[in-house]
Amino acid sequence: MRISDLLAIDELRLTLLAGDPSREFATVHITDLPEPGRYLSGGELVLSGLMWWHEPGDSARFVAALVDAGVAALGAGQAWLDHVPADLVAACEAAGLPLVEVPTEVSFRTLAELVVPRLAGDVRDALGRHRRLVAAIAEGADLRELFALTASELGVTGAVLSASGAVIVGAARDPVRLAKAYLTAPRLPARVGDHTIFAVGRGHRAAGWALACDGDLMGRADLGYELASCVGLERNRMEEGRRVERRLTEQLIVAALAESDAAELSARLRTCGIDAAEPYAVVNAAASREGATRGPDPATLGGQIVEELLGREVVAAAGADGAIAVVPLRERTTAELADRLREGAEVLAALPGTRLCVGVSGALTGAGAVKGGVEEAGHARRLAEARSGGVVTSDEIYTHALLLATVPGDVRRSFTARLLSPLLDYDRGHQSELVRTLGIFLDCAGSWNACAERLHVHVNTVRYRIRRIEELTGRNLATMADRVDFFLALRDTGPPR
Repeated sequence: MRISDLLAIDELRLTLLAGDPSREFATVHITDLPEPGRYLSGGELVLSGLMWWHEPGDSARFVAALVDAGVAALGAGQAWLDHVPADLVAACEAAGLPLVEVPTEVSFRTLAELVVPRLAGDVRDALGRHRRLVAAIAEGADLRELFALTASELGVTGAVLSASGAVIVGAARDPVRLAKAYLTAPRLPARVGDHTIFAVGRGHRAAGWALACDGDLMGRADLGYELASCVGLERNRMEEGRRVERRLTEQLIVAALAESDAAELSARLRTCGIDAAEPYAVVNAAASREGATRGPDPATLGGQIVEELLGREVVAAAGADGAIAVVPLRERTTAELADRLREGAEVLAALPGTRLCVGVSGALTGAGAVKGGVEEAGHARRLAEARSGGVVTSDEIYTHALLLATVPGDVRRSFTARLLSPLLDYDRGHQSELVRTLGIFLDCAGSWNACAERLHVHVNTVRYRIRRIEELTGRNLATMADRVDFFLALRDTGPPR
């Protein structure tokens, strides 16, 4: 029962003096002990005649004892002092404990007699819903059926969404907007437009589910919590089966890296749901979190996110070098697979402090290709890390970018600074464009005229600038070696504009 429900009982004439009226309580306890904590179990509405109060300091001690015991709210009677002391109101406000004033003419016994039957009715309703839920689970109901049953029982409509905005069950308008609101909300539940959003479970939001309920449930959050708990129970049940699938994927990867014989690899590939003649790709993922000291490691979180981004149609086994998933292509290309991952990753980018890095191998067939796919996906993921996150395919790693990704960052920065510092300093001192000219000149394969056209200057201006670059750096842009050095150094400063 909520404090607001208690206040709505007209014959009690109660007044809220402090705290949140949406706070729930489960039972009523009457006491005038100055430190009643040992007799409380949490969740109570404590009714007190304030006979323990003798001086202002008593209020803070009494309220602290209630808060430590997990009390839901305090009802203060006026019969002893003829008023509720201001210091008690202040102590409750400071502690966030709801405080209700009980008028002198209302006895605690009357209050309890009105409230307890209502509390019992709430418990009976909850137990009835629980029995029906257990019966549905026992009969093999899936998530869709359980969601519909519980939502109907509670009178709540809405949808369950993944963090990337995919609708898992139910219906919602603009699910991507709701997913971004779930990712960025300072706390949950949160009111977002015509919806109230709750978290399903306690996992990291990037790999979590959101419950988006229609309407404003901030005043009846218990309904949203109950529905979210129901969904969370079914998700946990689904997760049990996925643990077995992850172990099978892990065993396949271990066997492939150990170069086991073809028959064993083919058998293990089939246990992962992929025929040896069927095309597939390998995905490697890791997700890092700024300042994280608890929670899943980067490989585990990365694997959880990839599973959600691919609609839980695959599993990802977390290892020392990222989480690895073997993904059947089923008439799609690796480019289409990468695009699907990118779309979801773009939504997750709304979550501050989390960086997702994903590598995707080329299309593979046959069990013997698993090892090469694992290596390709790993290289691609490390290139994504060098780019500060994102999705990288194997097509991108067979370039200079892969070589740069393997060079330590401080070495790359030192190389770039040594080669380009004279030009950057000159540009700052003379408001010139030597670095930009250099980038476009190389992008135009050393063509004077093409560079002049892109810069909208005369070709002689380009010739002058290139000579000045050579003078300042001691390099010769007529040679391939020096052009390559400048090209690589410019990769850390971005493409020419």
